[in-house]
Amino acid sequence: MSSADNGRIVRPGLSNGGGTVRTRGRPVHTHQLVVKGLVQNVHSAPSSLNDSLEGEIQAFLIDEDQLHTYDDLTKVNPVTPSTVLKCLQARYSVKVFYTHAGCTLVALNPFQPIPDLYSLDVMKEYHDAPRPQEFKPHIFIVAEEAYRNVQGQLEPVNQSLVVSGESGAGKTWTSRCLMKYYATVAASSAVVKSQDTVERIEKRVLDSNPIMEAFGNACTLRNNNSSRFGKYIQLQLDRCQLLVGASVQTYLLEKTRVACQLANERNFHIFYQMMKGSTEEQRKEWKMPRGQRFVWLPNAEKTVEEDCFHETVEAMVHLGVNAERQRQIFRILAGILQLGNVNFSSSADESQPCHLDKQSKDFSQRAAELLCVSAEELQMCLRVRTLKAGKQSVLKPCSQAECSVRRDCLAKAIYAQLFDWLVTFINNSICAAKSTWCNFIGVLDVYGFECFQINNLEQLCINYANEKLQQHFVAHYLRAQQEEYVSEGLKWSFVKYQDNQRCLDLLEGSPVGVFSLFNEESRLNRVSDANTLRVRLEKELCVNANISWDKFSKVPHFTVAHYAGKVNYQIQGMVEKNKDPVPPELTELLQKSNNPLLHHIFADKETKNPTTKGLSKVTVVSKFKNSLESLMKILYTTTPHYTRCIKPNPDCKPLTFKKEEVIMQLEACGIVETIHISAAGFPIRIPFKSFMQRYGLIAKYSIFQSGSVDAEADGSDILRKEVEKLLGVVLQNKAFDPSHNRDSEKPNVWVHCGRTKVFLTQFLLDLLEDQRKKILSRCAFSIQCCWLRYQRRRCRVRLRSATLIQAVVRSWLVRRRVQRRSRAAALIQTTWRKWRALLKSLAEAELDDAKDFVEEDLPVLDSVIRERGSVQLSSIQEPVSVRGWPMGLALASAPSITMSLTATGFQKMVSVMASLNLPCRRGEYKVKPNQYSQELASIRAQPKGSVKLHYQRSPLLYADTQPDMKSDVTGFNAILLEKTL
Repeated sequence: MSSADNGRIVRPGLSNGGGTVRTRGRPVHTHQLVVKGLVQNVHSAPSSLNDSLEGEIQAFLIDEDQLHTYDDLTKVNPVTPSTVLKCLQARYSVKVFYTHAGCTLVALNPFQPIPDLYSLDVMKEYHDAPRPQEFKPHIFIVAEEAYRNVQGQLEPVNQSLVVSGESGAGKTWTSRCLMKYYATVAASSAVVKSQDTVERIEKRVLDSNPIMEAFGNACTLRNNNSSRFGKYIQLQLDRCQLLVGASVQTYLLEKTRVACQLANERNFHIFYQMMKGSTEEQRKEWKMPRGQRFVWLPNAEKTVEEDCFHETVEAMVHLGVNAERQRQIFRILAGILQLGNVNFSSSADESQPCHLDKQSKDFSQRAAELLCVSAEELQMCLRVRTLKAGKQSVLKPCSQAECSVRRDCLAKAIYAQLFDWLVTFINNSICAAKSTWCNFIGVLDVYGFECFQINNLEQLCINYANEKLQQHFVAHYLRAQQEEYVSEGLKWSFVKYQDNQRCLDLLEGSPVGVFSLFNEESRLNRVSDANTLRVRLEKELCVNANISWDKFSKVPHFTVAHYAGKVNYQIQGMVEKNKDPVPPELTELLQKSNNPLLHHIFADKETKNPTTKGLSKVTVVSKFKNSLESLMKILYTTTPHYTRCIKPNPDCKPLTFKKEEVIMQLEACGIVETIHISAAGFPIRIPFKSFMQRYGLIAKYSIFQSGSVDAEADGSDILRKEVEKLLGVVLQNKAFDPSHNRDSEKPNVWVHCGRTKVFLTQFLLDLLEDQRKKILSRCAFSIQCCWLRYQRRRCRVRLRSATLIQAVVRSWLVRRRVQRRSRAAALIQTTWRKWRALLKSLAEAELDDAKDFVEEDLPVLDSVIRERGSVQLSSIQEPVSVRGWPMGLALASAPSITMSLTATGFQKMVSVMASLNLPCRRGEYKVKPNQYSQELASIRAQPKGSVKLHYQRSPLLYADTQPDMKSDVTGFNAILLEKTL
């Protein structure tokens, strides 16, 4: 399906040879229904044959207040240049600058900024709209249509947006808006961080524009920002339709502008940006003091919007051009400007080179320093050429004119190579790997049709490119569609249109054409004569009606009748420009430059001997023709979308509409013929098989189904019948839809079944898509219901299973815990019994029994011994005797206890005193060491060792008890179980 034909709301006009020409609501022709099985004729009241075309136009123009509401020029009836012009003028006067013209968008340049016309909100509005075609005409509709076609309404196809028009019509601005739109809508949602900044690849793609425009655009007589080169930008999209990269292809840079500018025109923007935006330090480095005038910078006082040096530098930084590389680039450009101020004067002796005055020597010295070459070698190469005779080289001084030509040739060669390097660098920065993208949207922005007082080879190539684009439009739409209508069996009356094939045959004809004759003349190793070439052109091409000559003109020339008008080309200098010679000594000089960038861009450039035959040399015309052919191959393999930019007035004045200027452009680009074909034809054409594969489900699931439809049917006749059944169902559904009951639109003008294809209007295609979406929504809803029911059933089963499993696990855990506790309790009881038995046995074996407390008659101690073995308590007057046991008594380090000990024997006394640390502190303690009555079973101690106390009862009852200073301690049950002294 051609998406170029799939983007407009086409109000059906003529159909199948008939027409729906309506004059203020009066139908004047007959329609014939085209769907088999629903054939009917709808007759309208015929208009009088005596009504003239003027009467039709007057009737159309009565209600001029409503002309600006015509969003699509196919609604204009009758379609004539006058009615179309009147409608465009009415819309332009109310500041509406976009109008549909069938498959084409017409854009009128307002020559002033229009607030909020291209804002981010407007982009989102068109991008999020279900049907952007129902919105007001805008360049974003064309962009969104191409983007959705890549997503695949039927199948994804590469798209091309062809922006054409005269110089100054707004092509560059339109291309810039298209790129900004795709960088916004095709970016990942996580990438867009603000309304003004789009990061990563989207930002780099947009930043390529300021650089390309600075180095490739210039201010001309017709446009302040005229593209002096052609470019085709491929925006690369991945499978998710996200922008992942881009590539730029350029065509025929007008490098002669570097050294030659017409009156009231300027050089490339970058030179003026450097002059106006550089700092004092940069000017000093570039040897460009303020007030310095350069021959190659005319009209430097004129300021245009594009003179923004900071924006260009910032874009370079974003694309990865580091500061050192920028420095090298700007030094090269400054050196080119210095070359322009070098003038030559003839020498009296022809054997001597031309002279350079002091000022020219200074400029050549500056140029040499900026280009990092030897000043002497530079002056020598400009004034002396090297001729090779065999293995010997001969130096021959150049004339003054030849010196100027060599100087210009050097500047043009450097600038062209620098421009090519920039394009390559940009592509390396923004181009994605082939494996990461699958489709692309191409934006073509080429120089517009040009006609100046003096036109040379550049204008011939530019106008040739426009002729090729016009032929593409004619071949794709005006001619191909009408031929397809006839071949598919539609009753079609051919709409006459202007075919430019004759003009193309004149220019690129083989074996004889303008370009082939120029190439033959360029390959001859001699100086070309303009008069001789004119005579040959007249002799060889006189049979072609598109070329003519003014025999009374003194200047050799020829005139070509282009599709946009006649252009007079001056022959003088064309052959030399076509040769585009670069003296080998200049190339060798630049290869020895110490500027790394300049050395790099000329390192691989071959130096050719000018004495060799030039039959193999590629001329400018040949190179441009080949590159243009490759571009046309790309365009023919993609789905094109046309935008015709119209220049309302030649002076670029805001909101000024010149009828003569506009009508010439409308007639030249075939807008009127396009409207005729769009209004009468069917813009959407789909093969039967693809149609059934996509829309067969409509009949299958329709409530108005009348018989089965086989979406997999094969064979033209079978497929045709199945398609007709499906269309019958669709139209039957339509008849029952009250919201679309419009008498002005009968089913017979919506669709036609050809021999192999279905021809549809945009209206019916939208209807098919709506019904398909509704059916898919219902099917998706049914699938969701079944899936949810399955999920809930599955969840319920899982819940039941989980409950059962949990119950089993809990019961097992409880049983296991009870069993473990039972085993643990039994083990504890057993161990406790064993321990008690052990303690009991130990007590019986080791501890003293009650019988040991029977008072024994102790021998009376000697008074001296008694006095030595007593310890006096601080608060008790009488000494207290403490029985010392066989192993010695240990009271541990109890809280401050003062007591008296009586031991029976000096050694035992010493043992007790050594094992105890009993400080003397104040306090009242009553110590009764009778362990039997106070439940202390035994005290055993080793001197300086561990004290162990054995109790008859559990010591845990008293483990946390500490004696008070004033409490009575009736036993040592408050002492810790084990204390190390």
